Amino acid sequence: MVQEEREEKTLERAMVVVAHADDAEFGCSGTVARWRSEGVEVVYVICTDGSKGTGDRAITSQELSEIRSREQVAAGKVLGLKDVVFLGYPDAYLQPTLELRHDIAREIRRHRPDVVICMYPMRSLDGGGWGVGHPDHIASGEATLAAIFPTARDHLTFPDLLEEGLEPHTVSEAWIMGHPEPDHWVDVTGHMDTSNRALAEHTSQIGGSSMEEIGESMKRWRRERAKGKGMKYAESFRRISFQRRLRLLPPSATKP
Repeated sequence: MVQEEREEKTLERAMVVVAHADDAEFGCSGTVARWRSEGVEVVYVICTDGSKGTGDRAITSQELSEIRSREQVAAGKVLGLKDVVFLGYPDAYLQPTLELRHDIAREIRRHRPDVVICMYPMRSLDGGGWGVGHPDHIASGEATLAAIFPTARDHLTFPDLLEEGLEPHTVSEAWIMGHPEPDHWVDVTGHMDTSNRALAEHTSQIGGSSMEEIGESMKRWRRERAKGKGMKYAESFRRISFQRRLRLLPPSATKP
């Protein structure tokens, strides 16, 4: 049977769902900076309250959570985000529960993104990148993919969302960052400065690193991802299509 060619849709709205404040800046802020330069509307959804990620014995969880929320909002202003949504689940304890899926689906229905970037929902045992995988990252990735399909799409799932006036929405694509076998690369060469300035707002998490040190570190891993793609600096993703294929502005590279 011949597969029908799906209608293409121009990317207009995007969402990034991550476990912690700063995850998106480390993983995909070059892509977000590029999207914003092209007029794409972008919303962040942060699943946890960020209340555990410190070695400072003098700070409380509540204080840390407030600091990290302020840092993420500041980073969002650098990038020009439409909104930053904090779901407020306890840091380090995140699980891919029905409650988390429900809350992510609510934001998908509210903001109606064409593409959602999420975290890799499995453990990696090669010891690279983020080690074997932070459990919060894994949980956020799994819950996000479940929220995209089928939860946000189906009106009979979580009918309370309909009662809130949030109609079902079908996301066109999910892009998974941190996937060990990416098939899509975004050229972020012209957007490194914006990305680095956004990351620099997360002062509680970057260990006193200077802008120069941040820049060199981010250039190093983005240069690695760009190898063989005709780009100087790139971010990579696994691209999953659910509906219409998105029409993206070049330059980018996708495996055939």
